[in-house]
Amino acid sequence: MRYVKYTFWALLALTIFAVLHYNLPQRDIVRITGTEIIRTDFSGANRFFYAEPDSGHGQSENRDLRLVNTSKENGRVRVYRNEDTGLFGWPPYFKINSSNLQAEAADLISTRDAPIWVAVTHYGWRSEFLSIYPNVVKFKVVEGPDVRLIPWVNIVILVLLVGFSIWIWRVWVQFRERKLDPLFDDATEALDAADQRAGAVKGQAKGAWAQFKAWLASLGGKPRS
Repeated sequence: MRYVKYTFWALLALTIFAVLHYNLPQRDIVRITGTEIIRTDFSGANRFFYAEPDSGHGQSENRDLRLVNTSKENGRVRVYRNEDTGLFGWPPYFKINSSNLQAEAADLISTRDAPIWVAVTHYGWRSEFLSIYPNVVKFKVVEGPDVRLIPWVNIVILVLLVGFSIWIWRVWVQFRERKLDPLFDDATEALDAADQRAGAVKGQAKGAWAQFKAWLASLGGKPRS
């Protein structure tokens, strides 16, 4: 039972970490090397990881997908998608300007000899196996690839989540102490009282059986086992 409890809490912690890691904004400092638009079928198993079509367009299982190709200082390439999240989509970035962002990306294209370093704010994961890409949220030109960026948004969100979790835990503890613990105590007392009554009845039954055996013995009979 102990291993089941540990497994449950480990899976819960892993799920919370995965949800936060996917949805919270992240920033990469890269050099934009190009943009492209590909026709993509969204009816596969990876449909869950894609956002919405451009704001004002209807849903479609087959549509254009904007991509932004980049390269890091060490030469590793990184590909991002550029999709709207909409006003009511998840995660709640309220992104409806993917067309403008694509134009910004095209304007920021640079070469290795004359690089323009850009901090790309995004969310999501890159998986070649699932064919999914992180979604661009914002571009910001920075001085170089070694610029230190403090994730203030993530810090604030995580602090609020920790505070909310502590509040929920305190509410649960107070509820348990005021409502559940008295019920458990009453149930325990009732079980103890029932055990005592059962013990008394058992004792009385043994006494009656002993008296019955003694009465049989007084008659010279043989008590039945």
